[in-house]
Order: sequence, then structure tokens, then C-alpha cells
Amino acid sequence: MKKFLLQFFTWWNGQTLGTRFHTWRHGTEVGRDEWGNIYYEGGTDSEGRTRRWVIYKDIAEASKIPAGWHGWMHHRVDTPPSKEDYQPRAWQKPHQSNLTGTSAAYRPKGSVLGTGHRPVVTGDYDAWTPGA
Repeated sequence: MKKFLLQFFTWWNGQTLGTRFHTWRHGTEVGRDEWGNIYYEGGTDSEGRTRRWVIYKDIAEASKIPAGWHGWMHHRVDTPPSKEDYQPRAWQKPHQSNLTGTSAAYRPKGSVLGTGHRPVVTGDYDAWTPGA
């Protein structure tokens, strides 16, 4: 019951009722990734291509799609990773969750939220003052 209510009232928990209905009606499961996300295709989009979508296992976050599936989702390749022996390239980094908005987010030197001090500004800049 809880999962149904989450699908009814939120869009970020797995799938919405509209997506569930569309998947039931038009979707064909293509594969699953190592995090439990399920990939589907079916119907056509506005450009006449086969529509592709993902149902996330947990919270819907686009950065949770691995590189191989990302290429398939965006029509860069025709064969999904589940139908081939896909191996990531040496330069492809392993997945890291989007940390924006968390205490582990990247905060560069000089950031207001960073722990360091902002470097002293030097040079020929003179601050504007009214009436000067």
C-alpha cells in the first residue's frame, strides 16, 4: 500500500502511476543494471524512434544510469548492454552518486560553504562607492 501511495503522490520514488500504465501497455523489458534499475522500450517518440525509459529501483536520479545504459537510452547505440558483453572503457569512472546538496558535495577553494578561507583579492580593482 505504501508503494502505491508513493507512486500516486510523488514522481521521484521509482515510477508514477502514469509510467506504470504506459509500461504495462507499451513496454518491453530490455534489461537490468547492477543497481536494480529496469530498462524498457516500446512505442515511438516524436522523432519516430523507439521510446526508451528506465524505472529506477529507488529514488529517480539520472546519474544512477551506468555509462553503457546511458548510451542506449539516448540512442547512441542500438544494442543494449544486456544483449552484449559490455565492458566499460578504461577511462570510464565507476558510478558516484550525485552529491549536490549534501555535506559531501564538492566545494572549491573560496566557496562560501567551503572550510578554507577565501584568498585575499589583490590587483588594480577599486571597489565602487556611491558619490565618488
